[in-house]
Amino acid sequence: MAENSLHTPVMLDRTLELLAPALERPGAVFVDATLGLGGHAEAAMERFPELVLVGLDRDPHALRLAGERLAPFGVRVHLVHTVYDRIDEVLDELGLAPVAGILFDLGVSSMQLDQVERGFSYSKDAPLDMRMDDTAELTAARVLAEYDEASLRRIFYEYGEEKLAPRYASRIVRERDVTPLQTSAQLVELLQAATPAALSRAGHPAKRVFQALRIEVNQELSVLERAIPAALDSLEVGGRIVVLAYQSLEDRIVKRKLATRSTSTAPRGLPVELPEHRPEFKLLVRGSELASEAEKASNSRSTPVRLRAAERMRAAA
Repeated sequence: MAENSLHTPVMLDRTLELLAPALERPGAVFVDATLGLGGHAEAAMERFPELVLVGLDRDPHALRLAGERLAPFGVRVHLVHTVYDRIDEVLDELGLAPVAGILFDLGVSSMQLDQVERGFSYSKDAPLDMRMDDTAELTAARVLAEYDEASLRRIFYEYGEEKLAPRYASRIVRERDVTPLQTSAQLVELLQAATPAALSRAGHPAKRVFQALRIEVNQELSVLERAIPAALDSLEVGGRIVVLAYQSLEDRIVKRKLATRSTSTAPRGLPVELPEHRPEFKLLVRGSELASEAEKASNSRSTPVRLRAAERMRAAA
C-alpha cells in the first residue's frame, strides 16, 4: 500500500471550500506551505484543473514522496525544499507573486510521527532526533546535552507549558553527567522518575517535554512568527489563506497575526475612516473552527485542530 495513501488530510473539504473562491480563476497560484505528503495539494489540483501549485516542505523525504504523488500534474507543480518562512523569497525566485491561495497545515506530520527512527514519539524507543529536516544540525539529543539548566527550563515552560519544568530540567542536567541521554526511552524513564506520584496520573509526563524539544529543534514558533506576515504580504487582492494549527502556541500566533491585519488602523476619534486605514484582510470564520465529530472519529489527527482563514480585501498602503 502506498505510504501517502495511509494519511488522510485534515479538514480537506472545508479547506477547499474556503480556498475555492480564490482558486477558481484560471492560472491561479496556490501555495501549500507545508506540503507533507501532498494530500491537500493533490485534491486542490484535481478540483481546479488550471491551478499552479508551489509546494514547500523542509522534509526532503516528504518532498520526494509528494513529488511522486503530484507527478501527473506536470509543469503546473513547483516543489521547493525550504522552511516556510521563506515563502516570499521562493515566490520572488519563481516569479509567481502575488498568489491566490495559501495553506499552512502546521505541526509534525503523520509520516514523521509514524517513522519511529525520527524520534518524535515518546511511546516508542528511538534516537532523540526530532528534526523535520534531517539535513539540519540541531537534534533533541544535542539540546539535552548542551543546553544549560535555565535554558531547558525555559523551553519546557514556554514551548511545552510544563509546570514541572524546573524539576525536569534539574534532573536532566544531573543525570546527563552520568549517562548521556540518547534515546526516547531514556528520557521517558527519567521524566517518569522525576514526576511526583500525585501528578503521574495527569497525562503522560513526557508529552509536553517532547513537544517543547520538537519546537526548539525545528524553531517552529519563531518560523511561524515570520511566515504568517510573509504569507499575507504574498496574497493578491481576493486571495485567501487557511491555517490549520494543532496546539495553542501555534494557534495564538496565527490568531494574533490575522487579527492585526483584519483590524482598522484609523486613530481613535477620527470621524471618517480613510481608505488607507481600512483593514487589509477579512476573517472568514468566527474564531477558530474545529473538525466535525465524524472526522475526529475517522481521523484522530484532526482532534486538536483549529482552523482559521482570511481574505485580502485591499492592497497594502
